[in-house]
Amino acid sequence: MMDAEQRLSIKGLKPTAMRLLVLRALQGFDAPVSLADLCEELDTADKSTVFRILTLFHQHHIVHAIEDGSGSLKYELCAGEHDCTIEDMHVHFYCERCQRTFCLDDVHIPQVALPAGFSQNEVNYMVKGLCKDCRDSGV
Repeated sequence: MMDAEQRLSIKGLKPTAMRLLVLRALQGFDAPVSLADLCEELDTADKSTVFRILTLFHQHHIVHAIEDGSGSLKYELCAGEHDCTIEDMHVHFYCERCQRTFCLDDVHIPQVALPAGFSQNEVNYMVKGLCKDCRDSGV
């Protein structure tokens, strides 16, 4: 995996201390993370600063934003270190009981034939139900 400073430089972003801090924190998560969860991890960081950095990362295809129905966007590092293409994206699963979002890395988003004149920039493919732990608990 490419280091954080190199990843920002490739995307044309100056590797400031806060950008590096946010990117390294994102690299430590194994699932999509909300702004609130990220700020909790970075307990000394200002929430608006972290939000601006996430917005910048999204614009430069370092992260993609996922709408999982929980009421807050979740952010995840793009799989490709140089590009974040539709082909790199995968399906996500939202557990309606524990409210966690899981990456289904091996399940690629199906191709959608768009009408003439339409172009696709992002895809959000979410499956909702119960995760294995919640289903097995029977609660």
